[in-house]
Amino acid sequence: MKLSAAVIVSVVVLAGAPLHGQQAGGAARPAAPDAKAVVVLRSEAQSSRQAPAENFTGSVRVDQQFQASAPGRASGARVTFEPGARTAWHSHPLGQTLIVTSGVGRVQRWGDPVDEIRPGDIVWIPAGQKHWHGASPTTSMSHIAIGERLDGKSVDWMEKVTDEQYGAPLRPRPAAAAAPDAAPAGQPTRAQRLTGDFSPKLAQLTDDVLYGDVWARPQLSPRDRSLVTVSALVAMNRPDQLRSHLALARDNGVTEDEIAETITHLAFYAGWPSAVTAVTVAKEVFGKKPEKQ
Repeated sequence: MKLSAAVIVSVVVLAGAPLHGQQAGGAARPAAPDAKAVVVLRSEAQSSRQAPAENFTGSVRVDQQFQASAPGRASGARVTFEPGARTAWHSHPLGQTLIVTSGVGRVQRWGDPVDEIRPGDIVWIPAGQKHWHGASPTTSMSHIAIGERLDGKSVDWMEKVTDEQYGAPLRPRPAAAAAPDAAPAGQPTRAQRLTGDFSPKLAQLTDDVLYGDVWARPQLSPRDRSLVTVSALVAMNRPDQLRSHLALARDNGVTEDEIAETITHLAFYAGWPSAVTAVTVAKEVFGKKPEKQ
C-alpha cells in the first residue's frame, strides 16, 4: 500500500481522449462480436503517458483513457498527480465529477477558497465553471473524474495556476457529522456514563473540549486524528480505549491494511508486547477472531 500514490480518472483533464475502438496511446481495441456486446479493456493492455506540459504544472501521468460509444458521451482518463502537480485553470461544457480514491489533493473554483480533498470525497464541478485541481504540496492524489463531451469537446483550457494561487489558504474542512462519543438527543454520552456520576466536570470537559473542540478542528481530518489517537493508544498499551478508537478509525476511512502497517511500524518504538496486544484488538474490531494460543 502506498499512501502517496495519486491517480485521477478524468473526463476532461486531457484533450484528445481516445475514440471508441481505440485504447489510450492509439492501440486498436479488439472488435466486439456485436454492437451491443460488453467490452472489457484489460489493465495490462492499457498504456500510460505524461500529461501535456501546456495544460499541467508538475509531474502528471495519464492512464486508461476511455470514450463511450454513441449515443453515450462520457469520456475520461486515470491521471496521477505527484506532489505539487495540478491542472491549469479550465472548464467543462457539461461539468465534471471527481471521485477521490487516494492521497490528498486540492480543488478550487475561480473566486472561491481552495478546498482540500481526500479519499471518499466526491467533487461536482458545474458546467462552464473555471477551476483547477491537483495534488497537495506534499502528497500525491488520486481520483476518478467523469464527464461528457458536447459537440466533441470536453474541456476548455485557460492560463496556468500560479504558485501564489496554488498556495492560498485552505477553506476549513467541515467537522465530522458526529463526535466520536456522540449520543442521541436526550441520551447520556459515553463520557457521562463512565464518569458523570462521580466527576461531572470531567465528563463535561471530555464532551465539550476533547470531542466538541479538538476532534472538530479543521487542521487535521477525522481520519488523521484517528491515526494519531490509535498510534498513541498502541504505544501506551491501552487496549480498552484502543478498541473503541479502532472502530472510530474504521468509520473515518482508515483501512485494515493501514492499521496493520501502523502497528507494525510502532512495534519498533513501542515494543513487541504493545504491538501484539494491538493486533489482537484490531483483529476483533475488523471482524477477525484472534487465534487461540
